[in-house]
Amino acid sequence: MKPFIGITMGDPAGVGPEVIVKALAMDEMFDICKPVIIGSYEVMKEAIRICGLEQTLNIVSDSFDLEYKDKSVNVLDLGNIDLKDLVRGRISEKCGRAAYQYVERAVSLAMDGRIKALATAPVNKEALKLAGVPYIGHTEMLQGLTGVEDPLTMFQVDTLRIFFLSRHVSLRKACDFVSSDKVFETVVRSHEALVRLGVEDPVIAVAALNPHGGEHGMFGEEETEHIEPGINKARRAGYKVEGPVPADSVFYFALQGKYDGVISLYHDQGHIAAKMHDFEKTVSITNGLLFLRTSVDHGTAYDIAGRGMASGTSMYEAIRLAADYSRYY
Repeated sequence: MKPFIGITMGDPAGVGPEVIVKALAMDEMFDICKPVIIGSYEVMKEAIRICGLEQTLNIVSDSFDLEYKDKSVNVLDLGNIDLKDLVRGRISEKCGRAAYQYVERAVSLAMDGRIKALATAPVNKEALKLAGVPYIGHTEMLQGLTGVEDPLTMFQVDTLRIFFLSRHVSLRKACDFVSSDKVFETVVRSHEALVRLGVEDPVIAVAALNPHGGEHGMFGEEETEHIEPGINKARRAGYKVEGPVPADSVFYFALQGKYDGVISLYHDQGHIAAKMHDFEKTVSITNGLLFLRTSVDHGTAYDIAGRGMASGTSMYEAIRLAADYSRYY
């Protein structure tokens, strides 16, 4: 049975509506899932026009399992955006509030088991702040709305899976985050996430922080003082983990199948590796929730919003992975 996948529309002034309709127009999308958009009917209708597509729109209520029409763009319309007031490409309090309300409703549906997984279009942090939303982004929203203390982010592009020891902190603070306890904890959580996603007996690599893995202290002490002890503790606990592997090679080896997952020690270390391999197909996956959440790994792209230029590939990949991995939830 095809799973219901909830798709939040994201910031109405960004490219979210456009990438969603483009993704839903791609081959096989309706063969793998039943997508339901949580957003605005009028904005989605306009997105179809902007992108020059011929798609049928269908409004559904919370009883979408009864009202769903296959091959149609099914929209749970929250009615919180007036198209006459919408200015694409501009930060807006109204759009920030609407984007949050889409996520709020989608989380409620997921927690009730109405949708199997959630795929999110991009929001804008400044718009959220203008709207008084007490969260800076999706991960923080999901954390607050579900009560999960610390969701674990994983990037996937092709066969490469990347976990993050730290994310939205400065590089200086990211270095301070690297401790043996934190390395051990991230190995354990990454292992649990991979098993939950159907990877049997996973092998995990921990990236090094310093050039050439520190060369036994020549280029820094973090590897010998913090990373190696954390890895050794994980090995003693029975986890298959290798490292620290120099960051200039570990992601390549993972793509070749040597590792099932890589732990990146800071935000850009893993982001650069994934996006250089394939920017459009990189998908962010939030683990540790009661439901699966995937997301495009690009922003609202205000500079091209409303022009029909944005690619739907990343949104397609996010929905595809949500449908694929949802069977484990």
